Amino acid sequence: MRILNAQTNQNKTMENTITIYGLSGSIAYCEAQGLSNVFGAYAGKCVSEEIMEVGFNPNSGYVYIALENGVSICSMLGREVEYLVTNFEDGEESFFDSYEEAETFMSNL
Repeated sequence: MRILNAQTNQNKTMENTITIYGLSGSIAYCEAQGLSNVFGAYAGKCVSEEIMEVGFNPNSGYVYIALENGVSICSMLGREVEYLVTNFEDGEESFFDSYEEAETFMSNL
């Protein structure tokens, strides 16, 4: 699924595309609610961070926004968001209740 936002500025067209990986054209209620939650958290806590990827992991049931800084915003089955940091050296995943906690943990890796 792709979301396209086109803005026109002085006869130039700028396109921003977000691809949502792992979802088909039809999104189930829980995944839609989860996407709403993670985008709300992104807008409220970390809108200045670059988005690396948006998707759904069918193995875990999480929808997520993976940020360039290494923190992911996740929601399982439309529940409250969690913030995930993965240690890429050993693969260990750590979940946090707040973005600030995840940032602090990430800076100490």
